[in-house]
Amino acid sequence: MIETKIAYQKIIEGCRDVFRKKTRDYGTAWRILRPSSLTDQIFIKAQRIRTIQETGQNKVGESIDGEFSAIINYCIMALIQLKESSITQLELSENEAIELYDSYANEAFELMLKKNHDYGEAWRDMRVTSLTDLILMKILRVKQIEDNDGSTIISEGIDANYFDMLNYAVFSLIHLSEQKAQKP
Repeated sequence: MIETKIAYQKIIEGCRDVFRKKTRDYGTAWRILRPSSLTDQIFIKAQRIRTIQETGQNKVGESIDGEFSAIINYCIMALIQLKESSITQLELSENEAIELYDSYANEAFELMLKKNHDYGEAWRDMRVTSLTDLILMKILRVKQIEDNDGSTIISEGIDANYFDMLNYAVFSLIHLSEQKAQKP
C-alpha cells in the first residue's frame, strides 16, 4: 500500500495531464458552462459508475477509472467557475488554466490531509461502491443548494461539496489501483 500523500499526488498528476491535453485540444470551452451544468456532468459520470457497479456490465467500454478521473477534473472546473467569477474571458491560456487547476488541486490536497488526520484514513476501510454513493449524495446536495440559489441555513456550501466529491474520487482511484496491483 502506497502512502496516501504519494498515491493522491500520482492520481492528481494523471488527471492534470488529461486536463492539460484536453486544454490543448479544445481550449477552455468548458468555461461556457455554469457550475450547475458541471454538477450535471459529475452526476452523469457518477451515475454511470454506479450502474456499472450494480450490473457488472460496461457496454460503452470506457473504464470506471476514467470516469472517476473525469469527476476530479469536472470538480476542479466547477470550483474555478464558482469561485473565479472575476475572470470574465472564456478562453484562458493553457498556462492560466493549469495555474487555476493547480491552485484548486492543492486546496483539495490540503483539505484531504486535514480530514485524513481527523478521520484516521477511514476511507481505506470503505468500499469503492460506498464512495460512489457518497459522490452521488453530494451531487444531490449541490443540486438542492443550487435550486436554493446557493444559500444554506446551516450546511456547508457548494464548494465544500465539490472538494469532497473530488477527494472521494481520488480515494476510489487509489483503491482501484491498489486492487489492480494485488492481482496476479
